[in-house]
Amino acid sequence: MNTLPRPTATAARSSLPTAQIPHYYTQKTAAILHKYGPGPRVHFHVGLFPVGTFPDSAVPQRVLKDRILISQEAALSYSAKTWDVYAAPPASLLDIGCGLGGGAIYWAQEHGASVTAITVAAAHIPLIEEFTHRAGVSNQVTPLHVDIHGYVPDRLYDAAYANESSGYMDRGRLFKTVAKSLKPGGWFGIQEHFICRPEWAEFIDGYYKTRLGALGEYISAAEAAGFSLERDEDVTDRVAEFWMQSLAWTTAELDTMEQTRRASPIPRERLQESALTHGKLFRIWRDHALETRLLLFRLKAHP
Repeated sequence: MNTLPRPTATAARSSLPTAQIPHYYTQKTAAILHKYGPGPRVHFHVGLFPVGTFPDSAVPQRVLKDRILISQEAALSYSAKTWDVYAAPPASLLDIGCGLGGGAIYWAQEHGASVTAITVAAAHIPLIEEFTHRAGVSNQVTPLHVDIHGYVPDRLYDAAYANESSGYMDRGRLFKTVAKSLKPGGWFGIQEHFICRPEWAEFIDGYYKTRLGALGEYISAAEAAGFSLERDEDVTDRVAEFWMQSLAWTTAELDTMEQTRRASPIPRERLQESALTHGKLFRIWRDHALETRLLLFRLKAHP
């Protein structure tokens, strides 16, 4: 039985205008740094918790922040393990939609990769450069301000990676561009959320300014570009707890603002909206109205 109330029917969705995406991420920078910083590995994506664990959320805010970071790092290391990266690390990697560079720094530090980190937010380039310098991997990570839809690679990579960024992209164009960017046999790893109950699509897309799709859409786009799906793992149950810990952090931030009268880089109205929304997100993930999956695509040697 479905335990989530169903929203009313809505009009068909359309892709987010490309020009809005840089603005969305630029105006969120201070909030991302406040909640997920100080870096140098700053992430803006969900994390993984062990299935069946429910950490106490009535703890200090700094503990919640540490848990969130640990879970985000766990998502990266688990993907690398699942995709056999520890046994065969890529010498070169294209990080598509790199945010503030946390993932790119991870691939450089933990697996020795030379990373080209693509972002559509020009304002993030100096921050990524600062973080790579702090992490000691400036010579391994090259941030690049470019839209993947128009990206023309000047080299071929061993691997590509997109962590919760493909939802902002045209899937067909994305896979075609990645196919042109990889060596034959190279892999393309994706962590993304997929629509299972379409009536919730507009709610999620409206909150995160994205356009999520169904798994079949990705598989079709990948096959058309010469990829085969090598691994597909559902990690939804490990993500659900992330929303409860994030909700606890948000309510703690509101409490601190109330008790100390100090301002937050995140507007009070946004925090209040997040507190309401995160509880709903927990139920959406718990009930698999959306699913988070780890996908590994392999570019055929002779497409």
